[in-house]
Amino acid sequence: MRRPSRHRPERLAALVQAAVADSVATELKDPRVGFVTITAARVAPDASSATIHVSVMGSDDEKAAAMDGLNSARGFLRTRLARTLALRTAPELHFVLDRTLENAARIDQLLAEIKRDEPAS
Repeated sequence: MRRPSRHRPERLAALVQAAVADSVATELKDPRVGFVTITAARVAPDASSATIHVSVMGSDDEKAAAMDGLNSARGFLRTRLARTLALRTAPELHFVLDRTLENAARIDQLLAEIKRDEPAS
């Protein structure tokens, strides 16, 4: 019996990220899903589930609506993923809001405030 590759989840995650991003951009017609960027994907070692990290531009209400839209399209996206990657069983998709860009902007803002409040030497 063949042992599974240690790198397969990482390779599969990259393929899942690209395929889901393409499907969201070109095939998903839900108006709630506006400015969505797929930032990362993590696949379980047994490939039974995938966590998709998404960044959404807009207000908190728009982010919540986009997440609802993605969650309601989960079955459609999973089917498209299985067809695109020719998988026997596609991983169950779980969407998580990625706040990395928001956190980076907040840190930049705080650093700018600190620099402004420093006395000139």
